[in-house]
Amino acid sequence: MKKKGVDEFPFCVHLVSWEKENVSSEALEAARIACNKYMTKTAGKDAFHLRVRVHPFHVLRINKMLSCAGADRLQTGMRGAFGKPQGVCARVAIGQVLLSVRCKDNNSTHAQEALRRAKFKFPGRQKIIVSRKWGFTKFNRADYVRLKQDQRIVPDGVNAKVSVVVLHKF
Repeated sequence: MKKKGVDEFPFCVHLVSWEKENVSSEALEAARIACNKYMTKTAGKDAFHLRVRVHPFHVLRINKMLSCAGADRLQTGMRGAFGKPQGVCARVAIGQVLLSVRCKDNNSTHAQEALRRAKFKFPGRQKIIVSRKWGFTKFNRADYVRLKQDQRIVPDGVNAKVSVVVLHKF
């Protein structure tokens, strides 16, 4: 369930691209479905949060060529070769995160296996990297626990902010 707070899921694992490439929207959707299906089956529907970290905004175009007899009279070759939209893809750099899963520590092996299965839906090479951060936040796990004890963490949905002013209980 997406509405779980920042404290619910401390473990986070990422699927990171190890090549510069185009990832199609179909590949992203297939990987999302594979990861979601495995995590739902093993951990449960409300036991994880999956985030797709890249967005397919780049439009792929195709200049269709005829290959039948007499096609040379119908076509103009490369004159005016701006094609029609064929699909969309995400431009991915080396080291860019494709998918992220946050869950509880007891489901960590399930999350890694889910991303391993999702890895087969993408072209190129990917690596599964276990994060040292607390969930989707930017804080290390030890720092998050310390800030939480000092009451300096302000929950912000699935993320958290650090309060500059220390909150006192009177």
